[in-house]
Amino acid sequence: MKDKADLATNLKMLAILVATIVLHLTDLTILFISTCANAWRTHGESSYDLWYDCTQSNGGYRCLWTSDADWLQAVQALMVLATIFCLLSFIIFLCQLFTLVKGGRFFFTAVFQVLASLFVMSGAIIYTVMSPEWKKESDVYGYAFVLAWLAFPLTLISGIIYIVLRKKK
Repeated sequence: MKDKADLATNLKMLAILVATIVLHLTDLTILFISTCANAWRTHGESSYDLWYDCTQSNGGYRCLWTSDADWLQAVQALMVLATIFCLLSFIIFLCQLFTLVKGGRFFFTAVFQVLASLFVMSGAIIYTVMSPEWKKESDVYGYAFVLAWLAFPLTLISGIIYIVLRKKK
């Protein structure tokens, strides 16, 4: 009877571990796509992001560097930092998974993950506040902008999970 209870507990812990890893990798993927994709704002055949302004012409794309606006550089830096901190958080989690003492909490991993969520939130807020002065009336926010906003709560939830999570056997 005790073996069945131990097996059920171990399977439950394995499921939680796999779910946490999947959530973290999903966060990392979303952050990477939102940082790199050319669709923070769109207008018909044109798309704009943190790095390039691209316009479709003659069957191809013509891309130019974005402006050197200070606020845009801040958003670029915050999104890159969010992606780096999320990646570092995952690496730290894997290291702590094998070195942390039994019953220990993943605080160091959680700090990096919460910082990543704050960076992405700050970048998205800056872009939201500053882009109306910069964009045309007919422009709409693109999928990369939406992914950045989606990454914020997912990354924050992941960080909170790491705070609560304890290492078992």
